[in-house]
Amino acid sequence: MRIIAGDFKGRTIKTIKGLSTRPTLDKVREALFNILGQYFDGGVALDLFAGSGALGIEALSRGMEKCIFVDVNYEAIKMIKENLKNLGIDSCEVIKNDAIKALDGSLKGYQFDLVFLDPPYKKNLIDTILQKLIDNNLLKKDATIVVESSKEESFMENYKSLVFQKAYVYGITKLSIYKNVGDDYD
Repeated sequence: MRIIAGDFKGRTIKTIKGLSTRPTLDKVREALFNILGQYFDGGVALDLFAGSGALGIEALSRGMEKCIFVDVNYEAIKMIKENLKNLGIDSCEVIKNDAIKALDGSLKGYQFDLVFLDPPYKKNLIDTILQKLIDNNLLKKDATIVVESSKEESFMENYKSLVFQKAYVYGITKLSIYKNVGDDYD
């Protein structure tokens, strides 16, 4: 898998073989970053259910200052660390943990500008995670949350200060974009 743009454009990252993870397809990743804007001016990202770390690494390549990668799979954690080392990236933290436990524990104290949420399809985790991001005060005002799911999955559109913006469908994949409107929420 290749990095599409930015400082690491064209560099290859390794992915896990087998079915334990489902890497975001290149065309979906490219479309996602076209939606978000090509480049970032700093900020902290969270790549939850990180797999190979492709989304977080792409965000770092495009100007994110730091990324926290979380995955429960040992092989995924090893792969993320190897990919970061091969690219010379050290502005990251890699956490081996269940996503829900991480949101309730090891991620407390962080506030994120950008969150990639890519849980296993059809596991009904999205609503719970969106709620925990808000309830645990893990989002900066104006933070963007990207949810990757199967196109059949449905989940809440708004929760407290988290407001649904738009959904995009690519084959079997749906990208849903949320914004944390913070104190402006009515």
